[in-house]
Parts: sequence; C-alpha cells; structure tokens
Amino acid sequence: MDFLKINGGHGEGGGQIIRSAITLSCITKQPIHLENIRKNRKKEGLKPQHLTAIQILQKISKADVIGAKIGSTELKFIPGNVENLELIED
Repeated sequence: MDFLKINGGHGEGGGQIIRSAITLSCITKQPIHLENIRKNRKKEGLKPQHLTAIQILQKISKADVIGAKIGSTELKFIPGNVENLELIED
C-alpha cells in the first residue's frame, strides 16, 4: 500500500493540516502517513479535538487508523468507502 507522506509540522504546524489531510484522504481514498504532527508547537502531537475529528472521519469512511491517541506525533489513516451516516458527536 502506498501512503502519501505529509509533514504535519509544515508551515504553521497546527491542527488544520491534520483535519484537511484526513478529509482529503477520505474523498480521494488515498492512504496518508502524517509525521511530525504539531512538531513546532509548545505541546506537540494530537490534542483531543484532533482525535475527535479523526474518529468522526474514521466512522464515516470505515477507515483503519494507526497512531490515533493523544500526544501522538505520527498517524496512518487508511480510508475505506465513505458512507452516508447520521452522527451525533459532542
């Protein structure tokens, strides 16, 4: 399986690159490997809000995800087929 590698510390190195990357991964069905997540930040790695976004898109696309935990600086997201679901998340 070919992963598209994405440097999560690029530019501002914030959470938007995470949300955009996993969303586009679902749309294109391209597996991604995010590295250096929030590397340039005071507290690097995934925060709770990033984990929530990952979990929602995981449910919608039946994705396989490796490394989805608070503080992780690396994530692999392998999307499946996107489903039309009604989700209620807090």
